[in-house]
Amino acid sequence: MKRAFAPERLDVAAFADASARLAGQDSLSRFPRLSAETVQPADASLEQSEVQWEAAGESRRDSAGRSEPWLHLFAEAIVPLVCQRCLGPVGVPLEVDRWFRFVADEETAAALDEEVEEDVLVVSREFDLKGLIEDELLMSLPVTPTHDVCPESLPASAVDADFEEAEQKKPNPFAALDKLRREKK
Repeated sequence: MKRAFAPERLDVAAFADASARLAGQDSLSRFPRLSAETVQPADASLEQSEVQWEAAGESRRDSAGRSEPWLHLFAEAIVPLVCQRCLGPVGVPLEVDRWFRFVADEETAAALDEEVEEDVLVVSREFDLKGLIEDELLMSLPVTPTHDVCPESLPASAVDADFEEAEQKKPNPFAALDKLRREKK
């Protein structure tokens, strides 16, 4: 009989031992921290943004011959963000494709994290896979999202008419000094 695994409460060791796979497609709204980073899209195709994900478990032998749980995570989404050039909404593709190694405790994870390239996490019987997906997508957000080519042309000048008018009305301080100098002569 095949065991069913729930992504919200994943027994990582059993998942890896079974070489199990989980996949899903969830609305962006099911990831509240990621949703908070997005904007209301003007583009109707981005309104129903979805996160597609897949996780695969695997048991590998460590250097001492002990079995260790590993998890491969793949996730992708197109999220609506604010273009930092034109300030309009832009659909930004996000993708995560990573392996995670699971160890028995925080102390071991901290020690290994310094030595190895892969991400090291603590094994759990109630691991939140959706939380990991959201964390990884948040970390893949660009610092400055932009369109490749903005849909509207940008103003070539940063001139503000009110600022220019105020500058013209302001008296020149050196003109006042010149006037005083002429009066003394």
